[in-house]
Amino acid sequence: MARTADTPDELPHGQPGIPRDDPVRRPLLVEQFLRLRRQLPPMYLILTMNAATLAYTHTGFAPRWISVWLPGALITMCLLRLIQWLRPIDEDGVTEAFARKMLQQIEFMAAIFAAGFVSWALVLDQYGGSAEHGHVTVFVAITVMGCIFCLTYLPRAAHIVSYIVLGVFLTYCLASGTITLAAMALNILLVGLVVLKVLRDSFGSFTALEDSQAELQQERAAAQRLAEENARLAHSDPLTGLPNRRYFFARLDALLARGADAPPFCIGVIDLDRFKPINDVHGHAQGDRLLQVIGERLRGASGPEAVIARLGGDEFGLIIEGTLEAAEAMGTWLCELVQQPVPLGDLVVSVGCSGGLAAWPEAGGRAHDLFDRADFALYHAKKARRGGVVRFSAELERIIRSEQALEAALQSADLTRELAMVYQPVVRTRTMRMIGVEALARWESPTLGAVAAELLFSTAERLGMARTVTLAAFDRVLADWPRLPRDQRLSFNLAPTDIADPGTVTALMDRIARSRIDATRLVFEITETSLIGDFDVARAALERLRTCGAMIALDDFGTGYSSLSTLHMLPIDIIKIDRSFAERLDDAEGRRLVRAIFNLTSSLNLECVFEGIETEMQLMEATLAGFHYAQGYFIERPIALDVLLEQRMRQNAA
Repeated sequence: MARTADTPDELPHGQPGIPRDDPVRRPLLVEQFLRLRRQLPPMYLILTMNAATLAYTHTGFAPRWISVWLPGALITMCLLRLIQWLRPIDEDGVTEAFARKMLQQIEFMAAIFAAGFVSWALVLDQYGGSAEHGHVTVFVAITVMGCIFCLTYLPRAAHIVSYIVLGVFLTYCLASGTITLAAMALNILLVGLVVLKVLRDSFGSFTALEDSQAELQQERAAAQRLAEENARLAHSDPLTGLPNRRYFFARLDALLARGADAPPFCIGVIDLDRFKPINDVHGHAQGDRLLQVIGERLRGASGPEAVIARLGGDEFGLIIEGTLEAAEAMGTWLCELVQQPVPLGDLVVSVGCSGGLAAWPEAGGRAHDLFDRADFALYHAKKARRGGVVRFSAELERIIRSEQALEAALQSADLTRELAMVYQPVVRTRTMRMIGVEALARWESPTLGAVAAELLFSTAERLGMARTVTLAAFDRVLADWPRLPRDQRLSFNLAPTDIADPGTVTALMDRIARSRIDATRLVFEITETSLIGDFDVARAALERLRTCGAMIALDDFGTGYSSLSTLHMLPIDIIKIDRSFAERLDDAEGRRLVRAIFNLTSSLNLECVFEGIETEMQLMEATLAGFHYAQGYFIERPIALDVLLEQRMRQNAA
């Protein structure tokens, strides 16, 4: 069973719910019985003491069976009942049925004891003098009053005792014909009735209080259930049923708060591969269903030692207690589980899954550090070990520090001064005359020195600065444009993020319009990886750029992403063959493949440029294969435009 929630004590912010520190409210009958049983021992003690005192004062006046044996039997019964009520019971185990039965029994015994004691007292009243007769009256009065007060929580029993004792006593007094005795009996009766009225009012207040407390308890229980439900919703992902990002980081903070007492654990981040194409092609409903199935698998896959949460989109977080080796084994297993085919109605799809792990405390002591390192390990896995799990290591730490320094330098860089452009010529293969140049950015950081273009643009994409860097580079190109001969064209590279960002495309077109350059000499180069994302967005961006007169070149062709249908559907003017094919010009099979590519581009009326020419033999083979244009280090390395133009001028003159 997956661990998708914890008790409130385990999670400081309450996942989910309010601590249950209030006792469960007992039913009224049970509460009535439990309160009454605390009052019965004093009542039986009163009966015992009063009966013993009355019997003692009549010793010598009444026969022994009336003054000793009969009260002895009554007192014995009282003591037995007293002992019975003093015995402890499990109050939490008392049910309504048991309480009702015991209350009925108390009412029955109240009638028995009332009849027994009043009968004995009246028999005893036949003996002794005026003092003994007065003692009987006092005995009846104080005993009945004591019993009434002790039976507060059972008014019916109090009424039974009062009616039997006072009714019999009043009848006895009236029958005696003594006015004084009758007046005393009436007085006792009136006091008894008043006490019973007070008793009823008191019991009514008790029941009202119990009812209000029960109602309050119900309201609190309802509020608690609502709070628990709100907490569950606040910490659950509604689509997959897994804990969400908030719960994930709260759980992580709770573990870190334990400090040295925390068990060893690892943070993991797993991300789905190829999910976006499925979502785009088959629709968001199918994408949601795919995530639900994967969520069900993840919920059922982990044990109590692991927390699995959906962090957002197609990304999931792991908190795995144990060693890094155990976490890696579990992460690999989870990735394999996710990669199994998923039936979606008539459709069966499968996605890849990559993961990154970071161990506490080796990878960091703060939640932010641990998550960032796990996320970076995931990034490395998607680049180098797609479909696998990568641990965060010292080598990755070195890379992180290097990238952090690079990010800091780029964020504070003055690109108008630090960014420069170099140019590599594109030539005709048979004449070696230059037909154009490709502009390449070079960043000279004051703190880091020369930074490779690949690092510059990958860092800019990671920081969300891709548009800034692209436009800064394009501004430098426009500044160099007037020095470029009118018969030469210029190629400018666009990153995948540039194509996916309508704002970048608009800014490029605005700059072209303001500069009044001949846009027909401008070529925008895109890589095949630019097409992996949203194909329709890429096509729309390229069509917008062509409206201003620019040409579009597909760079690194042949690396595996493009297809014949792609070439038909995109507004492509030029194909640039990837440099990897130049390395294959040494063997016959490679040459046949290169010729096939040339024939394909020719049949589509596309201009073709062979990149990566580094030897004279490669240039010759490319020429023999039919390629009219080439580019590479053998022809010229990227250099400043003025230097390049001067060299080409000398070569043309020679």
